[in-house]
Parts: sequence; structure tokens; C-alpha cells
Amino acid sequence: MANGRSSQDERKLESGSTAPAPSQGLHPAFYIALWIALSSSVILFNKWVLSTAHFNFPLFLTTWHMVFATAMTQILARCTTILDSRHNVPMTPATYTRAIVPIGIMFSLSLICGNLAYMYLSVSFIQMLKATNAVVTLLATWAFGIAPANYKTLGNVGIIVVGVVIASFGEIKFDMIGFLIQVGGIIFEALRLVMVQRLLSSAEFKMDPLVSLYYYAPACALTNGVVTLFTDLPRMTMADIYGLGVMTLIANALVAFLLNASVVLLIGKTSAVVLTMAGILKDILLVCASMMIFHDPVTPLQFFGYSIALGGLCYYKLGAEKMQSLATDVRLQVGEYRRSNPAKAKGIAAGAVLTIIFIVMYAGAPAPSKLTT
Repeated sequence: MANGRSSQDERKLESGSTAPAPSQGLHPAFYIALWIALSSSVILFNKWVLSTAHFNFPLFLTTWHMVFATAMTQILARCTTILDSRHNVPMTPATYTRAIVPIGIMFSLSLICGNLAYMYLSVSFIQMLKATNAVVTLLATWAFGIAPANYKTLGNVGIIVVGVVIASFGEIKFDMIGFLIQVGGIIFEALRLVMVQRLLSSAEFKMDPLVSLYYYAPACALTNGVVTLFTDLPRMTMADIYGLGVMTLIANALVAFLLNASVVLLIGKTSAVVLTMAGILKDILLVCASMMIFHDPVTPLQFFGYSIALGGLCYYKLGAEKMQSLATDVRLQVGEYRRSNPAKAKGIAAGAVLTIIFIVMYAGAPAPSKLTT
């Protein structure tokens, strides 16, 4: 949650892939835009707090997110009907200890590593590394015997690895410690997803992300709290909290919690294909936002490598047939829009070109020097 984690793999494992059902209300595009905005906001907000604002307590921040999530889910459970589906889950103390606590520990470790990485690496490079999430999760399912090994699939996902390796060679601000921390976070997340898949292999344990958070958050808060007690807490003072701002901490945790709520709203509103493409669009927008907000340098070699990784990710998640069908649909819809709205189509195309030029020029501009007195 603290890292904006709402990948397509996670949705499939925790909620199953649901087809869109006709419903009254807001257009599905609204929910997709809301999820992209919140997911991106969590990542950029965390980066700003830990790096720009110099609040060098990543474990405390992760613990705070989990404490806030625990409090919010408990309030929702007692005061609303949003979490009533939890009554359908046969959760016993023994099941919680055996299944939920290990998942909570893996979740905590992945969140801790994710927040620590922001102190060493740029947001853009972290997003490029996260493209390997699907690869590591696939390998983990093979290692635990959940799925049979398929070397053709391994060859397909190998494209993602090649792209990320190329992007890594192009990283100007490469930091080995940050790189290893982020790799650790990806591994812990893959192990968590495998544990979730094993738990949810029975239909009676199906949970939406908010109900999952209701059960995981207390275990995560406790795990993170114990680690924070011996790491961040001894060197923290109230001056550090007041320096950042109590309201800033509350807003940070609230945005992270709203991300999970938006996933619940999104489920069933659209198809798995659209969710996959929305996730990839979010990653691209995050890289662009990182370039503009934090002035993170992105080299042409990184663009090339990341493009390969994203192409491999699309191929792995959608397949060649689905990609061809999607490309055909897009061409038909774009062609129809150009015929019915020629002036608007030209304006959108010109705006897109100007936006790309602006981003490239802004990213290539030298960072402002600090004033000295």
C-alpha cells in the first residue's frame, strides 16, 4: 500500500479476474483515472517525504501507514457495511496465525524495502525495476509448485529482463545499495503473492483488497512496529515529526489508504485487459512525473530499455492474439474519431507532440543550482 502497489498480478491473485458487468453510475474511465491518480500520488508523495523533505525514517512511515490502515478498516467494519463480506471468510485464530501473519510479514518487508529504495534511487528507475515484478512472481509460483514450469513462458518474460538490464546500464544515478534493496522488495512481494494465491486457492477464502487489508494491516503494523522500535525510533524526535508536519503524515497515510479503496471500486467495472493497460500507462506517467517534479535524469538508453521491458510486459500479460485484437480496436476507434471530429483529432495529436517535446526538454535541462550566501 505504501508503494502504490496495485498490480494486475495482485488483482488476479486476490480478487480473481472479473468481467465488467453493466452498471449504472459513473463511467469506468473515472475509476481507472482515480486509481492511476491515487497510485501515482502515493509513490510521488512517499518520494517527496523521504527524499525531498529529508524525513529519513522509512520504517516509521511504513508502520504509520499500517497503523492508519488498521484504524480505518476497523472503523469501516464497525460503522459501515463496506467490509461485511469479511463475515464470509472462515477466519480462525489458527488460520490467522498460520496464513495471514506470514503474508503480513512478507508484505511488511516489501513495503519497508520499497520505502528505503526511495532514499537511494529515482522514482523513474524504481518504476523500471518494478517491470520485473511479473517475472519474479512467475518464478516464485514455479519454485513453490503452484504452476508447472514452462520454458516458452520463461523466454517470453525474458524480454522484460533484457529491457530492465539495458535500462539499468543507462541509469546515471545508479546506487548498488538502493538497487539491492529494491530487488529485495520485489522478491518479498513475489513471495507474498504466492502465499496469497495458496491461501485463496479455496473459494471460501476469496477476499477483495479492502477485506484483505482488514486482516493484513494489524499483522503488518505489529511487524513493522517491532523493527521500527530498534531502528528509526531511537533516533527520532518530535521535532522531526513537527518539522514534516502532523497533517502531512495524516494526508500521506490517507492517500495510501484511499488507493486500496479505489481498487475495490475498480473491480468489476472494467476488463482485465483494460486494467493491464492502465497499469502500464500509470508506470509511464510516473516516469514522466518523476522527470518533471524531481528532475530525475532519464537517458535515451533507459528509454530504449524501458520500452523493451514494457513491450515484453504487454506480450506476457495479454498475449500476441489479444495484443493484435487490441491494436485493431484502437485503430478502428481512432479512425472513427478522426472522421467524426477531424479538428479535435488534430488538436489532440498536436498537444501530444508538444507535451512530449516539453517533457524531453524539461528533463534535459540542467537542475537549478542551490543559492549560497
